[in-house]
Amino acid sequence: MIQTERLSLRPLETSDVRAFVELHADPRVNRFVGSFSQRQALERLAEVERQWAERGHGLCAVELRSSGEFIGRSGLQYWQQFDEIELGWTLRAEQWGHGYATEAAQACLDWGFATLEVEYFTALMRPGNLPSVKVAERLGFSPRRQDKLDGSPVTVYALNRPATLSSERQKH
Repeated sequence: MIQTERLSLRPLETSDVRAFVELHADPRVNRFVGSFSQRQALERLAEVERQWAERGHGLCAVELRSSGEFIGRSGLQYWQQFDEIELGWTLRAEQWGHGYATEAAQACLDWGFATLEVEYFTALMRPGNLPSVKVAERLGFSPRRQDKLDGSPVTVYALNRPATLSSERQKH
C-alpha cells in the first residue's frame, strides 16, 4: 500500500471489477483508454494480479484517504512488446483538476524507482490526450519516440532514473 497526503494506492484486484468497469464506461475517460465489458474487465484485472505476482509491480486502485472512494487507477504496467515499464494513470472525470493524477503517479514513480532496477519509465500518450501530457511533463517526462500500441499511434514519453538514485544504488 502506498499512501500520499490525500490518496491510498493498493494493487488492483478482480474484486474491483465493478468500479473498474464504471471508471472506463465514461466517454470522457474511455476516449483514450477504451472501455471494458464485465468479462473484459475481469480478464484485464486477472492480468494485473498476475503481473503483481510475477513482476512485483502493476496497476493500483487509487482511493481517497478521507472516504475510501475509488477514484481511478495508476501504476506500473510492463509492456512485453516494448520491454519497458509504463507509468499510467486514469481517473474518474469528476476527479479531474484536483491534482490527484499527478499525486498518484508521482507516488508510483517514487515507489518504482526505489523498488525496481530500471533506468527509466515510460508514459504512453495517444494523440490529443493533452491533460495526460501535462501530468507527464509535471512529473519530468519528455517525448522519446513515436510508436504504436495495439495498432494505434502513441508518443512514448520517458523519464530516466534520477542520478542521485543511480549513484545510491551503485553503493549497495
